[in-house]
Amino acid sequence: MKHRETSLNTRVDEKIEKRIDDLGDEHVGTSLETPMRADAFDKDDELKIELIEKHFKEIMTILGLDLSDDSLQGTPRRVAKMYVKEIFSGLNPENKPDITLFENKFRYHEMLVEKNITFHSNCEHHFVPIYGHAHVAYISNGNIIGLSKLNRIVQYYAKRPQVQERMTVQIANELKEVLKTEDVAVVIDADHMCISSRGVNDTNSSTVTTHYSGKFLNEDKKKEFLNHIYKDSTR
Repeated sequence: MKHRETSLNTRVDEKIEKRIDDLGDEHVGTSLETPMRADAFDKDDELKIELIEKHFKEIMTILGLDLSDDSLQGTPRRVAKMYVKEIFSGLNPENKPDITLFENKFRYHEMLVEKNITFHSNCEHHFVPIYGHAHVAYISNGNIIGLSKLNRIVQYYAKRPQVQERMTVQIANELKEVLKTEDVAVVIDADHMCISSRGVNDTNSSTVTTHYSGKFLNEDKKKEFLNHIYKDSTR
């Protein structure tokens, strides 16, 4: 009886493990919001760096690396600081860019397009890079923001473990909330190293995700936007 229970538990564990692997390989996201624990910010950055350094040192040791080597000695600390202060800094709402609205004194009511915003993110399934370009546009509803803020919004949501579909919607929702308008468009064209450097090892494909709302649901407006971003594009 005990042997049968053990075998059943093993099969259940194998099914769960396969489902988890499949979820990651299919790059499926489970929520619009980045999954965060309620106590995510109970630890300050310095404590997080200290703990990550400790655990990454253990990972390197398990892999068989010699941490007494001059080249590797500082790696756990460097990785920890990079995680907290750089590539995952978008997890902390304190790093969200401050946005100042300005009155649209120019009375400019056509679309404003900021294209080819370069970003680097990381796949939340394998923690390997996603990199590419974001193209964003909005039509003023009476207010405008500085051009650099469009880039900063993209970078903020990119600097966290991500799923490209979620990142696209997060950027669009942030623009709509900040600008008080539904007239927003976002296109992201990105390469995923979880596709190119592992798994199917396809180095030629890229992933495109889109979000259109308000006036950009009009086919003519959508076409105009796409003409702007893909004019002279090599992709």
